Amino acid sequence: MNINQLKYVLEVANSSSMREASTKLYVSQPALSAGIRELEEELGILIFERTNKGVSLTDEGREFIDYAKKAVGQYAILEDRYLSRDSDKERFSVSTQHYNFAMKAFTDVIKRTNPDKYVFSIHETKTKDVLDDVATLKSEVGIVSFSGSNQAVIKKLFRDYGLAFTPLLRRETYVYVWENHPFAGRREISIEEMKGYPCVSFDQAGDGNFYLTEEAMADYAFEKTIKSDDRATTMEMIAELGGYSIGSGMLSGEDAILKGMVAIKLKEEDPLIIGYIVRRGSALSRYGEAYVEELNKYKEIDSDEL
Repeated sequence: MNINQLKYVLEVANSSSMREASTKLYVSQPALSAGIRELEEELGILIFERTNKGVSLTDEGREFIDYAKKAVGQYAILEDRYLSRDSDKERFSVSTQHYNFAMKAFTDVIKRTNPDKYVFSIHETKTKDVLDDVATLKSEVGIVSFSGSNQAVIKKLFRDYGLAFTPLLRRETYVYVWENHPFAGRREISIEEMKGYPCVSFDQAGDGNFYLTEEAMADYAFEKTIKSDDRATTMEMIAELGGYSIGSGMLSGEDAILKGMVAIKLKEEDPLIIGYIVRRGSALSRYGEAYVEELNKYKEIDSDEL
């Protein structure tokens, strides 16, 4: 087994066909197929089911993919750190759900430390990716949230991933609408009153289980739903379709994307607990420590209050 074979498997799993995967990988289709078959023979499992309609992952293949992603991710970190032309530069990475304060803390760290040469990364991404990134040390710190709807499962995932969670904020549940929405002037609203409008939520991409959502009311049966993985697209859908999203009410006037949005308190209560995760037992770099210090400036609750 080698790193190229793992990359082959991941690319095929993410592509619509072997031909598309071979094009993206710049290898011939026969070489791609042979590399994957050799891997399957070595492992003694069938990763892909082949039919005249294409390939699809087997149950064993789906399990293997999870391990392959972590292995390739770790290899990429090593490659970037020791083999790239930027190996002499300071490094720091954060992964976060969609929270403005996480980005503000990140920029404040750069201003505060002002390193001469650096490659810093901030990944605004899905819940599972935040957990994976911190567990594999792709990122030192992650920002995540949970509500009563998914608290038990998320906490179990923290334990399974070997992550330590520190709470920062408790936020009540709000509905976000565009400023010209018929309900924009309301101080409070029920989720039932919004059922005629589409709810736009961040797509957790194939994870299927509602417990990975970053919004409250995860177990509510919305009649109309639009999934989006981009904040600007989400705002446009809300503005154009009279839709709404559910969030923490933390609208910042400094964020150009959010200008025009109005937050209305939701009558139904499902408060969000927002905090940061680090890998348990791992020492933070000076940039990680500085980032945690910046995050703690927003801290309003302690662990014993949960």
